[in-house]
Amino acid sequence: MDLVLDVADYYVLTPYVYPSSWPEDGALRQILSLLVLTNLGAAVLYLGLGAISYFFVFDHNLMKHPHFLENQVWREIKYAMTSLPWISIPTVALFFAEVRGYSKLYDNVSESPLGWPGLFLSMISFLFFTDMCIYWIHRFLHHKLIYKLFHKPHHLWKIPTPFASHAFHPVDGFMQGLPYHIYPFLFPLHKVLYLALYVFVNIWTISIHDGDYRVPGALTDVINGSAHHTDHHLFFDYNYGQYFTLWDRLGGSYRYPSALMGKGPHDLIRKLQAEGKLEDNGVKVQAQRGAACKEE
Repeated sequence: MDLVLDVADYYVLTPYVYPSSWPEDGALRQILSLLVLTNLGAAVLYLGLGAISYFFVFDHNLMKHPHFLENQVWREIKYAMTSLPWISIPTVALFFAEVRGYSKLYDNVSESPLGWPGLFLSMISFLFFTDMCIYWIHRFLHHKLIYKLFHKPHHLWKIPTPFASHAFHPVDGFMQGLPYHIYPFLFPLHKVLYLALYVFVNIWTISIHDGDYRVPGALTDVINGSAHHTDHHLFFDYNYGQYFTLWDRLGGSYRYPSALMGKGPHDLIRKLQAEGKLEDNGVKVQAQRGAACKEE
């Protein structure tokens, strides 16, 4: 995060924001700057990438589904934008520790224990490490003593849109994001690669909520895509993983995506339309709307 802070200091904060009496390496200045940059970056990534996915990837036909809530997109955005500032507070504490040199982040490839191959290996290990951690954190958040307190708000969106990707309770959001921040304190990681992975993580999180259920056939049993994660939202106790199906298989929580078996959300919509229980313009008939509301 110090790379972002250095750029912000050079072009904006030092010449236009802070008085000259505030040194760039001052703790208070760094914390305040990180708070602003973290919140601004989170909002830009969430709203920007979410909007691209919503308008160009998300299948709006899914909004006809009985479980799609009234004003859901606005509610997802509102919930996420309310939670992100709270999530940023403990996140900034970790970023501050990085900036102060307590992590194993490095600037040059020559500093990597394994050189260029180490760069590739650290990328792979980051994905597998965070996938493992998020699986168990996610599964813990489904425990009956924890679920209603922190994770239930995210499951309001049974048919999620890309904007549901960050619509978490702050505690839930921070806990599931924690492995990304812990990794560079445990393992060496190039600073530029860390930023690239941070952006990738946001893209992936949005992608598994985007309603695009296509997965290359050979990867269906390996990659935890949108079809897998939609079943998690619908059926609750399955497909906790982030990128891969490995830990779901080991933990006995893997479910083959219903959307890939002709039993997914699109199939239900077509069935309801054929039965006349869903109007052509996508407006749910009153009986169906009432049934969905009761299940909420």
